[in-house]
Amino acid sequence: MSMRRRIVPNPILSVALLVLWLLLTRTVSTGYILLGAALAIIAPMATRPLRAPPTPVSRPLVALRYMLRVVADVVRVNIEVAVSIVMWRWRRPRSTFVVIPLELRHPFGLAVLAMVTTVVPGTVWSELAADRSALRLSVWDVGDDEAAFIADYRARYEQPLREIFE
Repeated sequence: MSMRRRIVPNPILSVALLVLWLLLTRTVSTGYILLGAALAIIAPMATRPLRAPPTPVSRPLVALRYMLRVVADVVRVNIEVAVSIVMWRWRRPRSTFVVIPLELRHPFGLAVLAMVTTVVPGTVWSELAADRSALRLSVWDVGDDEAAFIADYRARYEQPLREIFE
């Protein structure tokens, strides 16, 4: 590793941290620039062991389609949850924990699945089995058919991640 890469392991991150520091302090004095530059150099060096190695995305179009699906689902499910809250008096949601078997084993894929599950309203990632073979979700309204919910979840969220990461 070159001397420059050891001092500034991630130049883009360092510049971004310096700019963010200056924006947060809302001043561009010499002292703040020097302090921000020191932080911008020290923070990436200190967090280097925490960063995972870059993982290539094998199917970028699938990844783009997945992101668009998640955005659309967030909007759609927000509306569904809002309606179910308003209609609470007439129809109570069937909240329950659901165990979903997983075929996805890639750690980054599982991390993305956890984030997506947390972002989409009505579901909360509760537990991952030690062998990564299943996850437990808390679901706001599983509907009348739990098996259909599981199949839909796996098709919408797990399968594309398997295509992207495995």
